Amino acid sequence: MIKIEHLSFSFPQKELFHDISFSLDGNQHCAFIGTSGSGKSTLADMILHPDLALYDGKIDAPPTEQIGYVSQFSNLTSNTDLTVYEFIAERFISIQNEITSICEALETASEIDSLLETYQDRLDAFEAIGGDSYDSLIKKKLGLASLDQHANLPIQKLSGGEFKLVQVIKEMLTAPSYMIMDEPDVFLDFENLNALKNLINSYQGILLVITHNRYLLSHCFNKIIHLENKELQEYDGTFVNYNFTLLQSKIELQELAFADAEEIRRNEAVIDRLRAVASNNAEAARGKTLNARVKLLERLEARKIKEPFVYSKHPNIALPTIQAPLQGWILKLADYYAAFETVLLQHIDLELQAGEKVALIGANGTGKTTMLRDLYQNKLTSISYSPESKTAYLSQSQSEVLNESNTIFDEFFELKFQTYQEIIDYLANYGFEEASCKQVIKDLSGGEKNMLQLAKISCQDANFLLLDEPTSHLDTYSQKALEDAIKSYRGTVLMISHDFYMIANCMDYVLIIEDCSVRKMSIRKFRKMIYANHFDRDYLDLEDKKKAAEAKIEAALLANNFTLAKALSEELEPIIALLS
Repeated sequence: MIKIEHLSFSFPQKELFHDISFSLDGNQHCAFIGTSGSGKSTLADMILHPDLALYDGKIDAPPTEQIGYVSQFSNLTSNTDLTVYEFIAERFISIQNEITSICEALETASEIDSLLETYQDRLDAFEAIGGDSYDSLIKKKLGLASLDQHANLPIQKLSGGEFKLVQVIKEMLTAPSYMIMDEPDVFLDFENLNALKNLINSYQGILLVITHNRYLLSHCFNKIIHLENKELQEYDGTFVNYNFTLLQSKIELQELAFADAEEIRRNEAVIDRLRAVASNNAEAARGKTLNARVKLLERLEARKIKEPFVYSKHPNIALPTIQAPLQGWILKLADYYAAFETVLLQHIDLELQAGEKVALIGANGTGKTTMLRDLYQNKLTSISYSPESKTAYLSQSQSEVLNESNTIFDEFFELKFQTYQEIIDYLANYGFEEASCKQVIKDLSGGEKNMLQLAKISCQDANFLLLDEPTSHLDTYSQKALEDAIKSYRGTVLMISHDFYMIANCMDYVLIIEDCSVRKMSIRKFRKMIYANHFDRDYLDLEDKKKAAEAKIEAALLANNFTLAKALSEELEPIIALLS
């Protein structure tokens, strides 16, 4: 079991969580969700290394060596010549070699008691990680991840997404009871994301996964832990059902809050009248009545509903305003070529029209990021822009765009802002409070850094956005806000993404990279491809219907029409059942 009791923790700039408790046991597969910067990665680090932090409360977890861990920022080192199989089997092979060495030493040793003790210790360690069947287990996991053909490939030849899957397999095999994974899905292509889903669902043990990926959230987990506004909520069930439960709670609580507000306003009006009378009349009875009303108002204020999971801070992303949209072409590629050790792209001829919103997709390692970076740097003769074009760039390598030694204030003083207050007011739309603006950028979460990139883009006068995995690390609130911003943006967008929902909801068409070339695909064909390989039939259509129903409920709540909101919620319920 992993058990957290009454845990509180804070940094100098902000409190992350206050008096939170939860537990994981059995074979629970838990999604750990919450807004960017709410403390999810910090809490995972505290579970792994409870002795390295000062906190109030209790963390009861197994020793670090018994917990498998996959970091969101793990990278392949360049100093290994292991094959994929050898990399995964490294710990098994190491213990096997120790056992062999002990056996050889026993043949000639005069004093064998200590050697026999060590021998038994290594045998126990080998058995504890399932060593007797490690060969078949590795082959099974590689097959599940569609990487069986890569078993003898040097690990250096893997793409970033493939290496992430290999890391997951390695940790799953050597820590069979407990696993913590921090955004293992970031930058995975469609096939690798599907493989990760299969690995997660095959795992037998306690699993805690920090993720914002809507595909994994909808297909992998039987428990939700939601960290929001310093508080935590547990839910035993699927993410889809959890969201529906939250929506029902929101309807109920907002109705109660509205009634409370009406009662408070009514009592404030009564108190105002009593004060006016009391100022002209010194009768003791009138003074008592006024005091009683004031105390009643204080009780009403004190009992006001507080619900951190329903009333979350949604960012307000506003991409650059385009007063006069361009006409005609905005970008041309003529015989574009890109290589990195091997040829990635060649003989690429392409023309984008102003105002088009285009997704650039393809397997990990096919040259998408290289191409987008070349477009932004614009140093090649094969690249031509319209004279009126003005580009802005969001990089998946965040330090390309952000100076990580700056504070947030420093970063935005370098732009158009003149005062601290201007920066504070502007960044409030992106979820940054005044205190957090003093933080150094390198200390921010991955999601916060991406929100900063979006905030920088939004205050530029750009009519052509080059976005490399903009939803990576973003929480689900921010993903939805970015979708809405892209839909309303009147400029041109070329976006690398592996987010099914973002592409299906926002893009005009898809450019898919295959065999060093680029071909155009309609959104209709893209949907069919996704259905065939990743979703049950009509899944995305059901998602669209769910979103439309939720939007109607939100509109009803804004109008304080709680009767309509409840009726719409009942209509939404059968759609939720189909998605569950």
